[in-house]
Amino acid sequence: MNADKQATDPFQSIRPYRDSEVEAVLQRLIRDDECISALTRYQFPRAFGPLGWLLKPMVRIAVAARVGDIENVNGFQMMVANYMQKMISRTTTRVSCSGLERLEAGESYLFVSNHRDIAMDPAFVNWVRYQGGMSTVRIAIGDNLLSKPYVSDLMRLNKSFIVNRSAKGREMMTALTQLSAYIDHSVVEGNSVWIAQREGRAKDGNDRTDAALMKMLYMSHRKQRSLNEMVARLNIVPVSISYEWDPCDALKAQELAAVAMNGSYEKSEFEDINSIVRGITGDKGAVHVAFGTPLEGEFETPEQLAAEIDRQIHLNYRLHPTNLAAAGEAVSDSQQQAFEARLAEVDVEARPFLQQMYANPVLNQKQAEQELS
Repeated sequence: MNADKQATDPFQSIRPYRDSEVEAVLQRLIRDDECISALTRYQFPRAFGPLGWLLKPMVRIAVAARVGDIENVNGFQMMVANYMQKMISRTTTRVSCSGLERLEAGESYLFVSNHRDIAMDPAFVNWVRYQGGMSTVRIAIGDNLLSKPYVSDLMRLNKSFIVNRSAKGREMMTALTQLSAYIDHSVVEGNSVWIAQREGRAKDGNDRTDAALMKMLYMSHRKQRSLNEMVARLNIVPVSISYEWDPCDALKAQELAAVAMNGSYEKSEFEDINSIVRGITGDKGAVHVAFGTPLEGEFETPEQLAAEIDRQIHLNYRLHPTNLAAAGEAVSDSQQQAFEARLAEVDVEARPFLQQMYANPVLNQKQAEQELS
């Protein structure tokens, strides 16, 4: 990128696409063979192998027709909302929300959220805000998930921006400062932002905010304002997302068991993409999104800030029968049997990890309640 471009568009390498860029990006996706192959495999999993050569041109034509009238980001998101509606009807029994009344429709916020599912966490935040007549959010997504150009294009069309996790040394400091400045720029300009409370999903169900995230947020502010002034400026709201059933629970439990037994775990090449697909298509049962209270008050350190986010996430977490059964709390016989059947689906060595993953939110909520009393 030349210096002039960098000066006029300092976030060009990480920001979501703008309305003026949408048409060109969609045309690029239609021509992208890997993208069309992935869509064909997703839509026709059984027939893709022997009939891929026949199906791909048909899918390309169908995609071109579907996106032909899309002129801007909102148009793309309306198409996503249509798919979201179908996914919700197929994979959930209920999607509920609390705390939306604490938010003002015209205000912008930084939502710091617990993280269970790569794609669905921000998607459900967007969905409940959309249902409430509020604008969708800009979504922070790690560059480790964007190994394919078409995946990056799709995400950036859907208001995602890139967290450069692969940067090292001095390059990392530059990337983090740029990210901090972009989040601030977004909120100040009237765009809400979603970011996970730590890098990677909480595979063990133990939701903890990384103080390093708070330090990153402060990087672009430290020469101009105090930590508390930054908190007020960014309108930080903790968010708790809870799934009755995690479609990726068995995969997470097996990974945790492997680390416990072998000291490490090696991801397969397409594991993250497979987790995204399973998270979207798998049964979730009841899903709840809880918005906390915008942070205010005095915070002396990033650690104190992280602790307050944790407190709200733990207290606001909607516990499901699966969580209660895992923690040994009283549930109905049918609910207990359903959870035990889920445990029986994974290898014996992975079962304690699966049980702990569902139990941890109960334990965290109890501890947060004790600290209140």
